[in-house]
Amino acid sequence: MNYVWIFIGGGLGSMLRFSISDYMTKYNYTFPWATLIANLCASLILGYFLAQALAGQGSDLKKALIMTGFCGGFSTFSTFSVESFELLQNGQYVYAAANILASVIICLSGVLVGYRLGAA
Repeated sequence: MNYVWIFIGGGLGSMLRFSISDYMTKYNYTFPWATLIANLCASLILGYFLAQALAGQGSDLKKALIMTGFCGGFSTFSTFSVESFELLQNGQYVYAAANILASVIICLSGVLVGYRLGAA
């Protein structure tokens, strides 16, 4: 049954990620804001449920549906990598470095904040 929950969560996470990207296309940003936003939100959510799981409050359903499925479908590391690569290929080194540093720092911070919220 876990596979079904992962499938459902992954689909919902992917749809939300697409919705954010679709909404952000209204703005002609050079910087990949939609990916950064999706990764931050997924990091916050994952950190929150990680804290609950480590405190013994996580069920198999939460782990499959939310942590593995939803956050896996919602986070976009492969897209982040491609966008960073494209920025480098286009000679936009400052944007590439900013994207890489911001994504790592912001998403690690998101996990920390989510974890603290989940542990409260």
